[in-house]
Amino acid sequence: MTLPKTMNAIEITTPGKPEVLKLCERPVPVGQANEVLIKVAVAGVNRPDCLQRMGGYPPPPGASDIPGLEVAGEIVAVGHSVDVSNLGKSVMALVPGGGYGEYVNVDISNTLSIPSGISMEEAGAIPETFFTVWHNVFQRGRLMKGETFMVHGGTSGIGTTAIQLAKAFGARVIATAGTDEKCKACLKLGADHAINYKDEVFEEQTKEITDGKGVDVILDMVGGSYTGRNYKAAAMDGRIVQIAFLGGPKAEANFMPIMLKRLTHTGSTLRARSIDFKAQIASELQEKVWPLIEAGTIKPVMDSSFELKDARKAHERMESSGHIGKIILKM
Repeated sequence: MTLPKTMNAIEITTPGKPEVLKLCERPVPVGQANEVLIKVAVAGVNRPDCLQRMGGYPPPPGASDIPGLEVAGEIVAVGHSVDVSNLGKSVMALVPGGGYGEYVNVDISNTLSIPSGISMEEAGAIPETFFTVWHNVFQRGRLMKGETFMVHGGTSGIGTTAIQLAKAFGARVIATAGTDEKCKACLKLGADHAINYKDEVFEEQTKEITDGKGVDVILDMVGGSYTGRNYKAAAMDGRIVQIAFLGGPKAEANFMPIMLKRLTHTGSTLRARSIDFKAQIASELQEKVWPLIEAGTIKPVMDSSFELKDARKAHERMESSGHIGKIILKM
């Protein structure tokens, strides 16, 4: 097909609130030997996009300054090291940036087939959250069948994914959320218990739920005052995995439980990791998780969709914290 020379995209005009996101015209990107060019149908909206917009999460060297970390669409061009049979394939992809554009380049190894039974809109909501949860809960957190898992922010894109995956792999799941409606949504997704953190003290509730044992793995995106509280909620040899700091990156906490309970507190960011590292996660997802999606055991939870030009509204929806599941941009 004949490709246009320019495309519509969303740029960050200056660090700030959602109104700094503006529709612009950019050149269609030119790829490297191992890359494919995707004509984007859907881009997922994630908290890191909001952080980048505010100036707190710059793209890694060589990545596009256009926000957006996950897309779904059609491969319309391939680098000279990529088999031409990939042309025309519908794929989803984890990208280091550039998702809020009509075209984006990505290494072929960081693309994934779209599972049967999943729409293009749902496909655009999968990569960032599924890559993040798989790495942090199952690789770093080492969650095992029969263990107890807790996720804070159970109705976020990460939370809804974590609940379903942890439950599918045999864990007992506790979720925290800020309203009774959101707690009900967590239970509907398969959580065994949901704690309204505005009405209940989650570290006390987890002790009661687990008969005093505590939680084996905690996925936390809050930080701040939750740091010490997570230590209280954790079981012996518990693992706390940090993926964000919505409550701030600094905390005053009693660190003695780390020694007394033999705790591990770890964390990660995904965006700056190598292409090969992300490819390894993609391979594991294709092997272990895609069959669950195709069987209908797991499905992305969708909140709302916006046109590309309305990216500002999508970010406002994200930052309102009223959403349950994923927010997407449709081209």
